[in-house]
Amino acid sequence: MGDYLTLLAGELQRSIAGRVLLEEPLSRHTTFRIGGPADLLALPTNREDIEACISFSREKGLPFYILGNGSNLLVREKGVRGLVIKTTGLSRLEVKDANIWAEAGVLLARVLSKAQKAGLSGLEFAAGIPATLGGATVMNAGTPAGSMEDVVARVEVLDKEGRFVIADGSQLGFGYRESRIKGSGQVVVAVLLALKPGHPEEIDRLIAQRLALRKKKQPLAWPNAGCIFKNPPGYAAGWLIEQVGAKGWSRGDAEVSTIHANFIINRGRATASDVLGLIERVREEVFKRFGIYLDLEIEIWGEGP
Repeated sequence: MGDYLTLLAGELQRSIAGRVLLEEPLSRHTTFRIGGPADLLALPTNREDIEACISFSREKGLPFYILGNGSNLLVREKGVRGLVIKTTGLSRLEVKDANIWAEAGVLLARVLSKAQKAGLSGLEFAAGIPATLGGATVMNAGTPAGSMEDVVARVEVLDKEGRFVIADGSQLGFGYRESRIKGSGQVVVAVLLALKPGHPEEIDRLIAQRLALRKKKQPLAWPNAGCIFKNPPGYAAGWLIEQVGAKGWSRGDAEVSTIHANFIINRGRATASDVLGLIERVREEVFKRFGIYLDLEIEIWGEGP
């Protein structure tokens, strides 16, 4: 298998401007700092690279996965078979009037910084969200103060037939941490955000307020993947988890945060199986106490325990 992967990596490398890495540990590419190797990891630098990677995966019968900043992801120990395509090299960004156009790999923090400098309001809710613009759009990232569906005007995607297609935000079927793009096989290439002129002092104040709130209420000092569970209707998942006494529960180096119960932190050498064990323990106790089954907000990739 190793020789075959080496041949595949070489063939793909000749087709794209970006790099292709062989058996690259995904722990280096997720905010959890957990995860085994991807057979192949491609780092495209433009949309032609993305197109070539997906065409290559289909031609070779390889499953492909789209990775942004790895901020909402747990990868199992044995890693991911197939091709992982990391989008952070797609980094172009333009501000025009009250709109911001950016490629999918641009970090949301950079988009917000550009909006702030341009005096554009509407994206302040995103302060501190460690996602790429593409990933945030696909999962409709947000907070109680707002979400991506409020600002996404259009997206450009590479569809399952290999065509670049533009869709309006209203066509994306946004829901709570959901969109029609998620799991569809389509790949977000670029996003147009519709913002509005605002008062610079007020924009600055809101961003500072939300960053301070995150710093106070989230365990930012430790590797994590953000909120583990979705909030069930009528409840905050963190409150439910806290009520069953789960704060501080640990397995290996994985721990239910004592700051925010809906976060699991990696205290150094946590494995995916450690995290999954805690997830099941929390789910079981919450269900026993409240009759509520907690759905995951994070994605889980790969093979292993």
